[in-house]
Amino acid sequence: MSSLTIAIITAFVIGYFCIAIESVTKVNKAAIALLMFVVCWTIFMIDPAQYLPMAIGDAKALIVSEEIERHLGSTATTLFFLMGAMTIVELVDQNGGFNFVRDMLQTHSKKTLLWRIAFMTFVLSAILDNLTTSIVMIMILRKLVSDKKDRLIYAALVVISANSGGAFSPIGDVTTIMLWNKGVITAAGVIMEIFIPSLVSMVIPAYILSLSLKGNLTFTKEQAHSFQASELTQNQRKTIFFLGVGGLIFVPIFKSITHLPPFIGILLVLGVLWTVTEVFYANLKEKEEKGAMHKRVTDMLSRIDMSTILFFLGILMAVACLETIGVLASLGKGLDVAFEGNHYLVTGIIGVLSSIVDNVPLVAGCMGMYPVQAVGDMAVDGIFWQLLAYCAGVGGSMLIIGSAAGVIVMGLEKITFGWYLRKITWIAFVGYIAGIISYWALRTFVFEHIGMLS
Repeated sequence: MSSLTIAIITAFVIGYFCIAIESVTKVNKAAIALLMFVVCWTIFMIDPAQYLPMAIGDAKALIVSEEIERHLGSTATTLFFLMGAMTIVELVDQNGGFNFVRDMLQTHSKKTLLWRIAFMTFVLSAILDNLTTSIVMIMILRKLVSDKKDRLIYAALVVISANSGGAFSPIGDVTTIMLWNKGVITAAGVIMEIFIPSLVSMVIPAYILSLSLKGNLTFTKEQAHSFQASELTQNQRKTIFFLGVGGLIFVPIFKSITHLPPFIGILLVLGVLWTVTEVFYANLKEKEEKGAMHKRVTDMLSRIDMSTILFFLGILMAVACLETIGVLASLGKGLDVAFEGNHYLVTGIIGVLSSIVDNVPLVAGCMGMYPVQAVGDMAVDGIFWQLLAYCAGVGGSMLIIGSAAGVIVMGLEKITFGWYLRKITWIAFVGYIAGIISYWALRTFVFEHIGMLS
């Protein structure tokens, strides 16, 4: 390993550590992430020919710029998807679209609410995706739970449930989408084999977290006011809900039909919803319209949490630098050598690593390292690929910045890295391990004996 590679890794580790102790330093994590991004690529620029052989002489700046822009393009699709989804969910929420969903979840019992939140998040994340589902559920939680300490517990469960629900669905998480598109898993295979492990990885943490909740919920005057209807009619609110949530469900369908990136589908839904709400508000009386200005898209766009967006930008581009210098691929090869033949250990460790660095390059590296075989554990729907789908998805729950769902919840609810590490990490890990064990039991004692697997 060259000194340049060591320097880049060191810069990443120091930056990561500073993000972890944000509650101590009081320095916003977005600022540290942006510094990580810039410092890693600046060090890379010292001698890029080590990693990009064509980057020499006059071509050096051009080649490196093209490499950064390539990664930036991939990152931008995530950022635009995030901004679009955040705006759509906020728009539906502000205009009373989630009122009847909230009413369906509403209960005075803290434990009952926890289980309702857990299962609804689990199901929705399989239909939508874990990122969009997390935004929806946090918006609903804000209307149901006034106590900040309790809401942090519910928010942590949203992260765990969203990642678990996304792992068994071919469209629920970006990593399962990658594996599905690559052809190493099938939709029927991943649902049949990973559903129960994913459910286990959600139910056990939910039970442990439920032990810390006692008593009933109380509603503040502000919450009671938020339960009231907006300026729109009930039919208009339902129209906004079905256009918003139905549009989010339509995004993967749009992608499969057009083969365009998901963020384009999100922007399509936002455009349609924006147009419809503008028509609704144009028909209101002038004084009512003035009171509802804050519920229109033009105002919501100005209130997007840019610090969360910039944190995403910084962390993804810093990880992209690690991917470019080959660190992630080398790590995967090292795991393969150290634990040759034991797919449970290899994928289990990859899952733990996915909570530290972005799971997308990790899974991409695995797909590049391990060839698909005709038969055996590396065949389509084999043990390795199914476990990789589970571990890369569920493993991200162990740290708050280990998944897109975690990062967005972190930004929306201002959860600190340290609080999540102390209170939630071990709980998510217990669920993660229990899911792997349940998968092993299913493969060993159920599927093999009833002839469902070759």
